Amino acid sequence: MQIGFSSLSGLAKLRPGVRRERCSSYDIKGGNRDWWVIAPGESAKIADIQGAGCVKHIWMTVGTEEQAFPRKLVLRAFWDGEEQPSVECPLGDFFGIGHGIFKNFWSMPLQMSPQDGRAWNCWFPMPFASSARFEVLNECGREVNLYFYIDYERYDQLEEGLGRFHAQWRRENPTVGFGDRTHRFADDHDYMWSIWNTPNLDGAGNYVILEAQGKGHYVGCHLDIDCFEREKNDWYGEGDDMIFIDGEPWPPRLHGTGTEDYFNTAFCPHEEYSSPYQGVTVCSGDAEWPWRGKNSTYRYHIEDPIFFEESIRVTIEHGHGNSLGNDYASTAYWYQEEPHLPFPALLSVEKRLPR
Repeated sequence: MQIGFSSLSGLAKLRPGVRRERCSSYDIKGGNRDWWVIAPGESAKIADIQGAGCVKHIWMTVGTEEQAFPRKLVLRAFWDGEEQPSVECPLGDFFGIGHGIFKNFWSMPLQMSPQDGRAWNCWFPMPFASSARFEVLNECGREVNLYFYIDYERYDQLEEGLGRFHAQWRRENPTVGFGDRTHRFADDHDYMWSIWNTPNLDGAGNYVILEAQGKGHYVGCHLDIDCFEREKNDWYGEGDDMIFIDGEPWPPRLHGTGTEDYFNTAFCPHEEYSSPYQGVTVCSGDAEWPWRGKNSTYRYHIEDPIFFEESIRVTIEHGHGNSLGNDYASTAYWYQEEPHLPFPALLSVEKRLPR
Protein backbone atom coordinates (compact mmCIF):
# COMPACT_ATOMS: atom_id res chain seq x y z
CA MET A 1 0.00 0.00 0.00
CA GLN A 2 1.34 3.42 -1.00
CA ILE A 3 1.53 5.91 1.87
CA GLY A 4 0.52 8.66 -0.58
CA PHE A 5 1.00 12.39 -0.78
CA SER A 6 0.50 14.83 2.07
CA SER A 7 0.52 18.10 0.11
CA LEU A 8 -2.51 19.87 -1.29
CA SER A 9 -1.65 18.59 -4.76
CA GLY A 10 -2.17 15.00 -3.63
CA LEU A 11 -5.47 15.36 -1.79
CA ALA A 12 -7.59 14.35 -4.79
CA LYS A 13 -5.86 10.98 -5.15
CA LEU A 14 -8.21 8.13 -4.25
CA ARG A 15 -6.61 5.46 -2.08
CA PRO A 16 -8.79 2.35 -1.95
CA GLY A 17 -8.25 0.12 1.04
CA VAL A 18 -6.73 2.73 3.34
CA ARG A 19 -8.54 3.02 6.67
CA ARG A 20 -8.23 5.93 9.09
CA GLU A 21 -8.06 4.87 12.74
CA ARG A 22 -7.28 6.47 16.09
CA CYS A 23 -6.14 5.72 19.61
CA SER A 24 -7.35 8.38 22.05
CA SER A 25 -8.06 9.08 25.69
CA TYR A 26 -11.82 9.38 25.21
CA ASP A 27 -14.15 8.27 28.01
CA ILE A 28 -15.17 4.73 27.02
CA LYS A 29 -18.14 4.98 29.42
CA GLY A 30 -19.66 7.73 27.32
CA GLY A 31 -19.01 10.60 29.72
CA ASN A 32 -16.63 13.52 29.54
CA ARG A 33 -13.67 12.18 31.54
CA ASP A 34 -11.60 12.23 28.37
CA TRP A 35 -8.17 11.76 29.93
CA TRP A 36 -5.97 9.02 31.29
CA VAL A 37 -4.62 9.34 34.82
CA ILE A 38 -0.95 8.30 35.06
CA ALA A 39 0.35 7.82 38.58
CA PRO A 40 3.89 8.84 39.65
CA GLY A 41 6.39 6.26 38.43
CA GLU A 42 3.82 4.60 36.14
CA SER A 43 4.38 3.95 32.43
CA ALA A 44 1.10 3.96 30.50
CA LYS A 45 0.78 2.11 27.19
CA ILE A 46 -1.34 4.62 25.29
CA ALA A 47 -1.35 2.77 21.94
CA ASP A 48 -0.67 -0.85 20.93
CA ILE A 49 -1.46 -1.21 17.23
CA GLN A 50 -1.17 -4.53 15.42
CA GLY A 51 -0.72 -4.77 11.66
CA ALA A 52 0.70 -2.39 9.05
CA GLY A 53 0.12 1.33 9.02
CA CYS A 54 1.51 4.82 9.45
CA VAL A 55 0.95 7.31 12.26
CA LYS A 56 0.05 10.61 10.60
CA HIS A 57 -0.67 12.92 13.53
CA ILE A 58 -0.24 13.02 17.32
CA TRP A 59 -1.95 15.54 19.61
CA MET A 60 -1.41 15.72 23.37
CA THR A 61 -2.04 17.98 26.31
CA VAL A 62 -1.39 17.48 30.01
CA GLY A 63 -3.37 18.52 33.06
CA THR A 64 -1.15 19.04 36.11
CA GLU A 65 0.18 21.71 38.46
CA GLU A 66 3.62 20.05 38.51
CA GLN A 67 6.53 22.37 37.72
CA ALA A 68 8.68 21.50 34.67
CA PHE A 69 6.39 18.58 33.80
CA PRO A 70 7.39 18.64 30.09
CA ARG A 71 10.83 17.35 31.17
CA LYS A 72 9.43 14.87 33.74
CA LEU A 73 7.19 12.96 31.32
CA VAL A 74 8.89 10.67 28.79
CA LEU A 75 7.51 9.49 25.44
CA ARG A 76 8.68 6.17 23.99
CA ALA A 77 7.68 4.52 20.70
CA PHE A 78 8.49 1.03 19.40
CA TRP A 79 8.06 -0.26 15.84
CA ASP A 80 7.49 -3.83 14.63
CA GLY A 81 8.06 -5.58 17.94
CA GLU A 82 11.50 -4.08 18.67
CA GLU A 83 12.71 -4.26 22.27
CA GLN A 84 14.56 -0.93 22.31
CA PRO A 85 12.58 2.25 21.60
CA SER A 86 13.04 4.20 18.39
CA VAL A 87 11.65 7.28 20.14
CA GLU A 88 12.78 8.19 23.66
CA CYS A 89 12.41 11.80 24.67
CA PRO A 90 11.01 14.08 27.37
CA LEU A 91 7.49 14.81 26.23
CA GLY A 92 7.77 18.58 25.83
CA ASP A 93 11.10 18.30 24.02
CA PHE A 94 9.60 15.78 21.58
CA PHE A 95 7.03 18.38 20.52
CA GLY A 96 9.65 21.01 19.75
CA ILE A 97 10.80 23.13 22.74
CA GLY A 98 13.15 22.26 25.60
CA HIS A 99 13.81 23.75 29.05
CA GLY A 100 10.47 22.44 30.34
CA ILE A 101 8.85 25.35 28.46
CA PHE A 102 5.64 25.35 26.46
CA LYS A 103 4.46 28.32 24.39
CA ASN A 104 2.80 29.01 21.07
CA PHE A 105 4.97 28.28 18.02
CA TRP A 106 4.54 26.56 14.69
CA SER A 107 6.67 24.63 12.23
CA MET A 108 5.77 22.16 9.50
CA PRO A 109 6.24 18.96 11.55
CA LEU A 110 5.77 20.23 15.15
CA GLN A 111 3.57 22.83 16.82
CA MET A 112 2.53 24.07 20.23
CA SER A 113 -0.88 25.73 19.98
CA PRO A 114 -3.24 27.88 22.07
CA GLN A 115 -4.00 28.23 24.81
CA ASP A 116 -0.46 29.37 25.69
CA GLY A 117 1.15 26.42 23.92
CA ARG A 118 -0.62 23.76 25.99
CA ALA A 119 -1.75 21.79 22.90
CA TRP A 120 1.11 19.81 21.32
CA ASN A 121 1.04 18.47 17.75
CA CYS A 122 3.33 16.28 15.63
CA TRP A 123 2.91 15.55 11.91
CA PHE A 124 6.06 13.49 11.29
CA PRO A 125 4.87 10.31 9.47
CA MET A 126 5.74 7.13 11.36
CA PRO A 127 5.32 3.95 9.25
CA PHE A 128 5.31 0.43 10.66
CA ALA A 129 4.98 -3.01 9.07
CA SER A 130 3.60 -5.18 11.87
CA SER A 131 3.04 -3.12 15.05
CA ALA A 132 3.41 0.23 16.79
CA ARG A 133 3.48 0.84 20.53
CA PHE A 134 3.51 4.17 22.40
CA GLU A 135 4.20 4.62 26.10
CA VAL A 136 4.29 7.66 28.40
CA LEU A 137 6.30 7.46 31.62
CA ASN A 138 5.34 9.80 34.47
CA GLU A 139 8.31 10.84 36.62
CA CYS A 140 6.47 13.75 38.22
CA GLY A 141 5.89 13.83 41.94
CA ARG A 142 2.12 13.58 41.43
CA GLU A 143 -0.35 12.01 39.04
CA VAL A 144 -1.02 13.71 35.71
CA ASN A 145 -4.02 13.76 33.39
CA LEU A 146 -2.97 12.94 29.82
CA TYR A 147 -5.23 13.75 26.88
CA PHE A 148 -4.17 12.37 23.51
CA TYR A 149 -4.99 11.46 19.92
CA ILE A 150 -2.78 9.15 17.85
CA ASP A 151 -4.22 9.24 14.31
CA TYR A 152 -2.98 6.61 11.88
CA GLU A 153 -3.67 4.92 8.57
CA ARG A 154 -4.18 1.17 8.43
CA TYR A 155 -2.86 -0.80 5.42
CA ASP A 156 -3.08 -4.42 4.29
CA GLN A 157 0.68 -4.29 3.76
CA LEU A 158 3.34 -1.59 4.12
CA GLU A 159 5.19 -0.61 0.96
CA GLU A 160 8.91 -1.34 0.70
CA GLY A 161 11.68 1.19 1.20
CA LEU A 162 10.32 3.13 4.18
CA GLY A 163 12.62 4.03 7.06
CA ARG A 164 11.37 3.99 10.62
CA PHE A 165 10.97 7.27 12.50
CA HIS A 166 13.38 8.01 15.36
CA ALA A 167 13.68 10.81 17.92
CA GLN A 168 16.37 11.11 20.56
CA TRP A 169 17.06 13.63 23.34
CA ARG A 170 20.52 14.50 24.64
CA ARG A 171 21.96 16.95 27.16
CA GLU A 172 25.44 18.11 28.22
CA ASN A 173 25.29 20.36 31.29
CA PRO A 174 27.64 22.11 31.18
CA THR A 175 29.63 21.62 28.01
CA VAL A 176 33.39 21.50 28.63
CA GLY A 177 34.83 24.81 27.40
CA PHE A 178 38.46 25.89 27.45
CA GLY A 179 37.74 29.63 27.75
CA ASP A 180 38.21 31.78 30.86
CA ARG A 181 34.79 33.00 32.03
CA THR A 182 36.37 35.98 33.84
CA HIS A 183 37.07 37.59 30.44
CA ARG A 184 34.15 39.37 28.84
CA PHE A 185 34.97 39.48 25.16
CA ALA A 186 33.34 42.88 24.63
CA ASP A 187 35.89 44.33 27.08
CA ASP A 188 38.95 42.26 26.12
CA HIS A 189 39.45 42.05 22.36
CA ASP A 190 42.95 40.60 22.66
CA TYR A 191 41.55 37.64 24.57
CA MET A 192 38.70 37.31 22.06
CA TRP A 193 41.16 37.05 19.17
CA SER A 194 43.22 34.48 21.05
CA ILE A 195 40.07 32.33 21.32
CA TRP A 196 39.18 32.89 17.66
CA ASN A 197 42.66 31.86 16.59
CA THR A 198 42.37 28.53 18.39
CA PRO A 199 41.68 25.96 15.63
CA ASN A 200 39.24 23.06 15.74
CA LEU A 201 40.52 20.53 13.21
CA ASP A 202 38.77 17.34 14.30
CA GLY A 203 35.43 18.23 15.93
CA ALA A 204 36.22 15.90 18.83
CA GLY A 205 34.95 18.28 21.53
CA ASN A 206 31.77 19.32 19.74
CA TYR A 207 28.34 18.89 21.28
CA VAL A 208 26.79 15.75 19.74
CA ILE A 209 23.19 16.15 18.52
CA LEU A 210 22.94 12.70 16.91
CA GLU A 211 25.07 9.61 16.40
CA ALA A 212 23.41 6.85 14.39
CA GLN A 213 24.44 3.76 12.44
CA GLY A 214 22.65 2.15 9.51
CA LYS A 215 21.05 3.59 6.38
CA GLY A 216 18.71 6.52 6.58
CA HIS A 217 18.32 10.29 6.58
CA TYR A 218 18.49 12.97 9.25
CA VAL A 219 15.55 15.39 9.18
CA GLY A 220 16.54 17.99 11.75
CA CYS A 221 16.63 19.02 15.38
CA HIS A 222 15.96 21.71 17.90
CA LEU A 223 18.77 22.97 20.12
CA ASP A 224 18.11 24.33 23.61
CA ILE A 225 20.89 26.38 25.23
CA ASP A 226 20.87 27.86 28.72
CA CYS A 227 23.57 30.50 28.35
CA PHE A 228 25.67 31.66 31.30
CA GLU A 229 29.10 32.04 29.67
CA ARG A 230 29.91 34.83 27.21
CA GLU A 231 31.86 35.16 24.00
CA LYS A 232 31.97 37.62 21.10
CA ASN A 233 29.87 40.68 22.01
CA ASP A 234 28.36 38.41 24.69
CA TRP A 235 26.90 36.17 21.91
CA TYR A 236 27.02 32.41 22.55
CA GLY A 237 26.57 31.17 19.01
CA GLU A 238 29.97 31.21 17.28
CA GLY A 239 29.98 27.41 17.10
CA ASP A 240 30.10 25.76 13.66
CA ASP A 241 27.91 22.79 12.77
CA MET A 242 29.86 19.76 11.55
CA ILE A 243 28.04 16.71 10.18
CA PHE A 244 30.12 13.58 9.57
CA ILE A 245 28.63 11.03 7.15
CA ASP A 246 29.62 7.36 6.71
CA GLY A 247 32.83 7.65 8.75
CA GLU A 248 34.39 10.18 6.40
CA PRO A 249 37.72 11.73 7.42
CA TRP A 250 38.25 15.39 8.26
CA PRO A 251 36.95 17.74 7.00
CA PRO A 252 33.30 16.69 6.93
CA ARG A 253 31.43 17.37 3.69
CA LEU A 254 28.89 19.43 5.69
CA HIS A 255 30.80 22.08 7.66
CA GLY A 256 28.99 25.27 8.65
CA THR A 257 29.97 28.78 9.69
CA GLY A 258 28.18 29.40 12.99
CA THR A 259 25.28 28.34 15.18
CA GLU A 260 22.82 30.93 13.88
CA ASP A 261 23.84 30.07 10.31
CA TYR A 262 22.93 26.39 10.66
CA PHE A 263 19.55 27.44 12.07
CA ASN A 264 19.09 29.80 9.08
CA THR A 265 19.18 33.07 11.04
CA ALA A 266 21.87 35.76 11.04
CA PHE A 267 23.80 38.33 13.05
CA CYS A 268 23.29 37.05 16.60
CA PRO A 269 19.46 36.96 16.66
CA HIS A 270 17.63 37.79 19.85
CA GLU A 271 14.05 37.83 18.64
CA GLU A 272 11.56 34.98 18.39
CA TYR A 273 10.40 33.75 14.99
CA SER A 274 8.58 30.71 13.55
CA SER A 275 8.41 29.36 10.00
CA PRO A 276 7.86 25.92 8.43
CA TYR A 277 11.46 24.71 8.60
CA GLN A 278 13.41 26.99 10.96
CA GLY A 279 12.91 29.42 13.78
CA VAL A 280 13.78 30.75 17.23
CA THR A 281 11.17 29.72 19.77
CA VAL A 282 12.75 30.97 23.01
CA CYS A 283 14.92 34.03 23.62
CA SER A 284 14.94 35.10 27.27
CA GLY A 285 17.78 37.61 27.57
CA ASP A 286 17.62 41.25 28.57
CA ALA A 287 18.97 44.61 27.39
CA GLU A 288 22.25 44.14 29.25
CA TRP A 289 22.81 40.65 27.85
CA PRO A 290 20.36 39.73 25.06
CA TRP A 291 21.34 36.02 25.00
CA ARG A 292 21.45 35.36 28.73
CA GLY A 293 19.52 32.34 29.94
CA LYS A 294 17.27 30.08 27.92
CA ASN A 295 17.37 29.99 24.12
CA SER A 296 15.79 27.51 21.71
CA THR A 297 16.07 27.26 17.95
CA TYR A 298 15.10 24.67 15.32
CA ARG A 299 16.03 23.52 11.82
CA TYR A 300 14.00 20.79 10.10
CA HIS A 301 15.41 19.25 6.90
CA ILE A 302 12.04 18.53 5.29
CA GLU A 303 13.02 19.71 1.81
CA ASP A 304 16.70 18.77 2.21
CA PRO A 305 17.16 15.63 4.32
CA ILE A 306 20.74 14.56 4.97
CA PHE A 307 21.31 11.00 3.72
CA PHE A 308 23.67 8.40 5.13
CA GLU A 309 24.44 4.85 4.01
CA GLU A 310 26.40 3.61 7.06
CA SER A 311 26.45 6.22 9.81
CA ILE A 312 25.96 9.86 10.73
CA ARG A 313 27.32 12.10 13.48
CA VAL A 314 25.64 15.49 13.79
CA THR A 315 27.64 17.91 15.95
CA ILE A 316 28.00 21.60 16.74
CA GLU A 317 30.67 23.61 18.52
CA HIS A 318 29.79 25.33 21.81
CA GLY A 319 31.35 28.69 21.14
CA HIS A 320 34.19 29.03 18.65
CA GLY A 321 36.45 25.99 18.94
CA ASN A 322 34.31 24.75 21.89
CA SER A 323 35.45 27.59 24.16
CA LEU A 324 32.22 27.99 26.16
CA GLY A 325 30.69 25.95 28.97
CA ASN A 326 26.90 26.29 28.78
CA ASP A 327 23.90 23.96 29.20
CA TYR A 328 23.19 22.28 25.85
CA ALA A 329 20.27 19.96 25.13
CA SER A 330 18.75 18.82 21.85
CA THR A 331 16.20 16.59 20.19
CA ALA A 332 17.17 14.97 16.88
CA TYR A 333 14.72 13.46 14.38
CA TRP A 334 15.62 10.97 11.66
CA TYR A 335 14.52 7.94 9.62
CA GLN A 336 16.52 4.77 9.15
CA GLU A 337 16.40 1.05 8.52
CA GLU A 338 16.32 -1.12 11.60
CA PRO A 339 18.09 -2.14 13.71
CA HIS A 340 19.23 1.18 15.11
CA LEU A 341 22.19 1.90 17.38
CA PRO A 342 21.07 1.63 21.04
CA PHE A 343 20.39 5.07 22.50
CA PRO A 344 22.53 6.47 25.31
CA ALA A 345 20.84 5.89 28.65
CA LEU A 346 18.22 8.58 29.27
CA LEU A 347 19.29 10.92 32.07
CA SER A 348 17.51 10.60 35.40
CA VAL A 349 14.64 13.01 35.99
CA GLU A 350 16.81 15.08 38.33
CA LYS A 351 19.42 15.54 35.58
CA ARG A 352 16.75 16.41 32.99
CA LEU A 353 15.33 19.37 34.92
CA PRO A 354 15.98 22.88 33.57
CA ARG A 355 18.54 24.99 35.36
